[in-house]
Amino acid sequence: MTPNAQRGEAAISVGDKSYLLRPTFAALVAAEEELGALFALVERAAAGELKLAEMAALFWHCISGRPDALTRDMVGEAIAAQGLAAFTPQLKILLRQVLQGTVN
Repeated sequence: MTPNAQRGEAAISVGDKSYLLRPTFAALVAAEEELGALFALVERAAAGELKLAEMAALFWHCISGRPDALTRDMVGEAIAAQGLAAFTPQLKILLRQVLQGTVN
């Protein structure tokens, strides 16, 4: 699994495993249903007002092939344990995908 940043993909580590974040249409719709408008999410992130729970939710919905053993709490705990700065690059990739779409 090698993420393609040009397609808005990234990877996160939770415990000793790495998971591919793939912001598909279905994943982004699910995130939007929970978090509200994605453009507003991008604006909150740009203003430094994105909440930890929002980041975890966006990542959760974008995990490709999410295994049953992985829980949303595990994703949130990984972010809290490793720190927001460790996940900022992945967040930027996903938010860029929301704004710009796929680059071929």
